[in-house]
Amino acid sequence: MLDRYERFSMYIAGAYRYVQKLEREEMEKYGLKGAYAQYLIAMRRYPDGVTATQLCEICDKDKAAVSRAVTEMEAKGVLFREGSNPYRAMLKLTEEGRKASDFVCQRAELAVRDAGKGLSDENREIFYSSLATIASNLQLICKDGIPGK
Repeated sequence: MLDRYERFSMYIAGAYRYVQKLEREEMEKYGLKGAYAQYLIAMRRYPDGVTATQLCEICDKDKAAVSRAVTEMEAKGVLFREGSNPYRAMLKLTEEGRKASDFVCQRAELAVRDAGKGLSDENREIFYSSLATIASNLQLICKDGIPGK
């Protein structure tokens, strides 16, 4: 019998690996890396633009990762910067970027719908609430250390 840690880490790692695979496959259609799907989906919610610093916070990514993604997506014509300061400039999707973000959102909705087959609405809410609690608790543990050291 697997212990709680093994089950927890195995399921989380497996789900994350499958999400990454799906993102990679879908983003290939736009010549972009799979990890950029999260940025496109986040930026879609901010039609007036978002700064790189805000994108870091929204997507929970570090500045270096966001900077690399923004540079590549800008080069591919998916987004543009309004302003000269790299972290204060507003990042906005181009028409091509909006098409890509619409596509990614539609595909993500289908994937999440199919991944949740067999879950009642009540179980789905319990799952998301539980996952949010676990993520929050892990964040605190990372900040404060594992209790009992």
